[in-house]
Amino acid sequence: MISTLQPDKMGSYAPEDVMFLLRDISNVFLEMDNEKREQLIQKGTHYSEMLPMEYQPSKTYMDLFYKTLDTYAERIAIAVGVVAEQIIQNRGLDNLILVSLARAGTPIGILIKRYIQMRYKVNVPHYSISILRGRGFDETAIRYMLAQHPQGCLQFIDGWTGKGAITKELLHSCQKFNTQHQVQLNANLAVLADPGHCAAIYGTREDFLIPSACLNSTVSGLVSRTVLNLQFMDEEDFHGAKYYKELEKIDVSNLYIESIVTCFENVQSEIIRQLQELPNSPITWEGMKSVQRIQQDFGIDNIHFIKPGVGETTRVLLRRIPWKILVNPQYIHDLEHILLLAREKNVLIEQYSDMSYACCGLIKEL
Repeated sequence: MISTLQPDKMGSYAPEDVMFLLRDISNVFLEMDNEKREQLIQKGTHYSEMLPMEYQPSKTYMDLFYKTLDTYAERIAIAVGVVAEQIIQNRGLDNLILVSLARAGTPIGILIKRYIQMRYKVNVPHYSISILRGRGFDETAIRYMLAQHPQGCLQFIDGWTGKGAITKELLHSCQKFNTQHQVQLNANLAVLADPGHCAAIYGTREDFLIPSACLNSTVSGLVSRTVLNLQFMDEEDFHGAKYYKELEKIDVSNLYIESIVTCFENVQSEIIRQLQELPNSPITWEGMKSVQRIQQDFGIDNIHFIKPGVGETTRVLLRRIPWKILVNPQYIHDLEHILLLAREKNVLIEQYSDMSYACCGLIKEL
C-alpha cells in the first residue's frame, strides 16, 4: 500500500484547511464550450476527459450569491454542526480523517473540520479527492491517505445528493477497494442536504440552496472539476485538476468559509435541538422515485439527462445545455438564482410538484 507519489500543491485554501490529493494539469487545454462538450458527452465521451468553460457570473448574479450567503449562512452553519456531531457519534475523534469529494464536497469538508476545531479543540486531517461517475474514486489518493494514517478512519463528505449516483459510486468503489486490499473503508456518505434520501448522514433532507452550488471554482479554492484523461495522464497517478490562478481577483472561496464559521457559536443550541429531533429515517431512495416519475411524464430515454435538486439544477444551467427547468411551486421563494440563470439563458421554466426536490434540470437531447 506504500506509495511514493506526492500530490501537487494547489488551490486557494490555506493548507491547514485542506490538502488536495490531485495532479495539477493547468498546462493542458481541455476547456470546451457547453454545446461542443454536450455533443461529445451524448456521443459517449466520459465527462471527466474534458472541462467546461468556467462560468463568469454577471454582477447581478454575484449580488445574488452574496445575498443568498447572507440569508443562508446560519442555516448552513446549523447543518454543518448537525453533520459534524453525527460523524463524531459514529466514528469518534481519535483516528478521524475527513475526505471530501472534489469539488462540491471541499468547502463542506473545510466547514466540518473548522466546526470540530471550534467545538472540540481537535485538529482533524482533511483531504479532498476525486470521484467520477462510472469510474469510481481515485485509488491512488486512498492509498496515499492510508499510508499517512494507517489507523485512519475515513469519513467521505459531499455537498448534497441528487439522484444518488455518487452515493452508489462510492459504495461500489469502497467494496472493490476493500476486497482488493483487505481494508474496511466505510462508504457512509455525509452531506449537508439529502433531498435524494440516499445518504447515511445528513444535515437536512430539505432541498435548499447551499450557496457554494451557485458558483464553480471561485467558491471551491479555484480548483476545476477533476479530470481523468489517459491520453496524457498516467493511470497509476492521482486524478488531475486545474488551478485557475487567473481568477484570484474574483475568488470568494475563503470569504464563503469565514462567513459561515462566524455563525457557529450563535447556532450551538439550535444544532443540539435539531440533533435531538433528527428523525431516525432510513435511506429510501425517495429522490430516485421522483426521477423515475419525471422520466415517464416527460418521455426521457436517458436518466442521466435528469438532474434533480437545487445543486444539480444549478450545474445544468452553468455547464450543460438545458432543455427545461422544472420548479416545485412550494419552494419558489428559494429559487431566485435558478430563475435568474434560466432567464439569462432563455431556458423554459415549467411548474411541477410531484417530486421530493425544489427543482430539477432537464438536459436537452442533441
